[in-house]
Amino acid sequence: MVTTALRLSAYRLPAWKRGMDLALGGIVLFLSAPLFALCWAAVRLTSPGPALHWSRRVGKDNRLFDMPKFRTMHIGAPQVATHLLPQPKSYLTPIGALLRKTSLDELPQLFNVFIGEMSLVGPRPFFEADFSEYEDRHFRRLDAKPGITGLWQVSGRSEVLDFEDVIFLDRQYIEQWSFWLDVSILFRTIPAVLRRTGAF
Repeated sequence: MVTTALRLSAYRLPAWKRGMDLALGGIVLFLSAPLFALCWAAVRLTSPGPALHWSRRVGKDNRLFDMPKFRTMHIGAPQVATHLLPQPKSYLTPIGALLRKTSLDELPQLFNVFIGEMSLVGPRPFFEADFSEYEDRHFRRLDAKPGITGLWQVSGRSEVLDFEDVIFLDRQYIEQWSFWLDVSILFRTIPAVLRRTGAF
């Protein structure tokens, strides 16, 4: 478990950020509804099992929440509990590799945004087990709501594999946080997804 000795952050979510999450998230969800349905059907029709895979993550102020993704792996395939290691291709379903390359597997996380567990932009939520290796400075990344996209994603994601580099990007985002930084990351996310930069 995440240590109870950790302080609760004094960091507060500005109203504009929550408003942007709801407004832009709603637009994206509305426009992507047909794509959402297509991905759901593709997963169900190409491999046995549910369309969504749920995993327990840790968000702002050490709060646990369940995060969905479109399932990209075969049922029973071992999970690698870190964002910093790609899954072996043999674990992926026929449609799973495509969903990961295009980042469409992340689409269901828009629902986490709507209920306030995540933001459109922020540090990616790690697994609870990852915290066993954390030092005090690493917990600074829990001062912000986790995001669907962030500096790590637009900086290459799987090309940035060193844990300290990931933590540096998360802290840089938190310490330099502004409306325009969020807008910049959102705009940089679009070409990063189209180029499939760092996707695995």
